[in-house]
Amino acid sequence: MGSHGPGTSMSMSMATAAAEEEEEDRTRLCDLPEACVAHVLALTSPRDACRCAAVSPCFRDAAESDAVWARFLPPDYRAILQLHQAPAPARSFPLSRSGSTAGAGAASSKKETYLGLSDVAALVDGGGGGMAVWLARGSGAKCVALSARRLSLPWEDGEFSWRWTPHPLSRFADVAQLVDCTCLDIYGRLPTAELTPATAYAAYLVFATTDAHRGLSFPDQETTVSVGRSAPCRQTVCLRPDTAEARRFRGGNVEARGPAQRGDGWWEVEMGRLRTGDGAAVVGEEVAVSFEMLGWYPKRGLVVEGVEFRPL
Repeated sequence: MGSHGPGTSMSMSMATAAAEEEEEDRTRLCDLPEACVAHVLALTSPRDACRCAAVSPCFRDAAESDAVWARFLPPDYRAILQLHQAPAPARSFPLSRSGSTAGAGAASSKKETYLGLSDVAALVDGGGGGMAVWLARGSGAKCVALSARRLSLPWEDGEFSWRWTPHPLSRFADVAQLVDCTCLDIYGRLPTAELTPATAYAAYLVFATTDAHRGLSFPDQETTVSVGRSAPCRQTVCLRPDTAEARRFRGGNVEARGPAQRGDGWWEVEMGRLRTGDGAAVVGEEVAVSFEMLGWYPKRGLVVEGVEFRPL
């Protein structure tokens, strides 16, 4: 075997020096005060903080600290937390994606509080006629669901229109079921201040259909979303796009947005997107959403749970 030449020795020396320098840099990072590391992590996101804690032991203690997770909680999180702790029934509802039922009421740290608020939706007004609020786990942005009671349903409780009924899969006390109508309009409003400022959102109609549904597959279905006095964003949707009824009456060249099935047993269709303002710009401002079926033909069997606003 040949002996190592001068070039090989030099390469080994350079590699050793690089390794020592890397080790020295790592030591310097771990020597930083925990408060300093926590300040940096608090400027990232909940997802990034968890990744840093998993990658480097130097970040772990700082990433678990209250100083970091307090920055990820919304300013009004204490009010949401009170709903979890209230003794009245139907104040919180476990979200299907996690299966957690502990919520944030028994949390011993800011991180546990954050995770609890993202695992369990707090119901305002006991869920009977209000809305549900929770946090998007990856970003900390607020999610809001308006119950059907908070929506405008023309001719509700009429003999041939809507009726209120409990539903085993709903987080709210009751849902709206379409009995029979020819003109179908659903409207909703939410103060922009209820959402996280300077954040992109999508609005979703959360619904189901009965076995005897009719007239929900025609192509002339339209949704709108607007913020304040801005022009509404319009798009064509179809609640039941794959049925024979839809194929028979499909017309025009407009591609309709179809629904998606959720993990909690409901369906949802995106109504449109918006971006919230910041600071004083949102004072008194509202987000308006609507769903309309424009044709004058019989419709029945739509079950509306509500409208959700979730960050993109």
